[in-house]
Amino acid sequence: MTGKKIVKQDALIKAAQEARKHVYAPFSKYRVGAAVLTSTGEIFSGCNVENSSYRLTNCAEVTALTKAVSEGYSKFVKLAVVTDDGGYPCGACRQVIWELCGDIEVLVVDKKGRVKKERSAKLLPHAFKLNVT
Repeated sequence: MTGKKIVKQDALIKAAQEARKHVYAPFSKYRVGAAVLTSTGEIFSGCNVENSSYRLTNCAEVTALTKAVSEGYSKFVKLAVVTDDGGYPCGACRQVIWELCGDIEVLVVDKKGRVKKERSAKLLPHAFKLNVT
């Protein structure tokens, strides 16, 4: 879902839920959908795509952010992550979120639609960020 000027939390969560339908997770069976909201109102979504060489797996959060960055977006407002059990982003995703988004709101949603709100700065305390100019 791209190009629409949607800013409502429900729309962001729905985009993450829809993305979750496309998961490729034959190994873990852990289905994750994510969606990121840009500062201009666009939503980019992604799902996890596993690989038998586990290091080559793409997490849903990184997929959504990579899609947005590859389309020229660099300012993000909010990120939604949807799993069955309301699982939080992994450590690697937390670093990517911090580096690309800074301190943004992260919505963590379970299969019943329960939403937990967290700031990315709290998810990754003492975050590392290289000052690149």
